[in-house]
Amino acid sequence: MTSGEPDRCSAPYRVRFDECGSDGLIRTSVLLRYTQDLAGVHSATRGFDRSWYAERGIVWLVRAAEVAVVAPIRVGAELVGTTVVVGFRRVWARRRTEFHDTDGTLVSWVHIDWVLIDDRGAPTRIPKEFDAVFAVPPATFGLARVDLGEVPSQRARSTLTVRPQELDPMDHVNNAVYADWLDEAVLAAGGTAATRAVPRLVQLDYARAAEPAADLVADVWPDGGAWVCRVADADGADLLRARLEPIVAAEQAAVDAGAATHREDT
Repeated sequence: MTSGEPDRCSAPYRVRFDECGSDGLIRTSVLLRYTQDLAGVHSATRGFDRSWYAERGIVWLVRAAEVAVVAPIRVGAELVGTTVVVGFRRVWARRRTEFHDTDGTLVSWVHIDWVLIDDRGAPTRIPKEFDAVFAVPPATFGLARVDLGEVPSQRARSTLTVRPQELDPMDHVNNAVYADWLDEAVLAAGGTAATRAVPRLVQLDYARAAEPAADLVADVWPDGGAWVCRVADADGADLLRARLEPIVAAEQAAVDAGAATHREDT
């Protein structure tokens, strides 16, 4: 690692048959799974594996994510993912992960805002040990948010049930599953083309964790060229606020990807 430069970690990924839709293109959720895996590899290879966190009673949880698919990623594609922590503030940090194809072309980038919590579920300070290893600069941006605006009376509603296979080793609904729920809800509302559009940008704001076996309600409505989604529990509490922007908005996001890392989120 060059002194003063944030530490980076790379790993190869091959897009499997079951990770693509009927059009042969990768699902958004798969890129979140790759990103999550690479973050774990980065941490573990630098000496901070799951046992290290368990001994200290702390864990990272995803608070928000942005996934940009900027070029077609087909079944069998060979990718290289590279991750770096681009900023932190007291109890949370943002990772930027980029995926390039064998020609070195950027095909996707992902931003994830991670919050560190203790065994009581309360946010806790990032350990000082990370400073020398990851060389992360203080964040000049805030946690990413998705503003739903006013929920219209005319919206498409569908129902979801949390299934056992959607739980991860922490007994939580994995963050990537919410991207599948977004696609499912938009599909039910007639937005099939938007879920498969390339380029596209998906923004996910995780408000609360879904409980195992819970029955959920997803409301979806169009907003210009985008689709907006709210997933709530049976009591009406928000679990996910999300936005899917195909084509034009995502093209601009690809151009502005570098600047987006450091923008002020509202």
